[in-house]
Amino acid sequence: MDILYLIIPLSVILVLAILGGLWWAIYTGQFEDVKDEGERILQDD
Repeated sequence: MDILYLIIPLSVILVLAILGGLWWAIYTGQFEDVKDEGERILQDD
């Protein structure tokens, strides 16, 4: 039972870190032009 006092706060911190990373990726435009970036590697320079 005592382990729950450790696991629950750590899981909340992990969820907040994941949500923060997702928010950062969306806010900085990481998902703006996914299709063109995937095709860019196939094109010759």
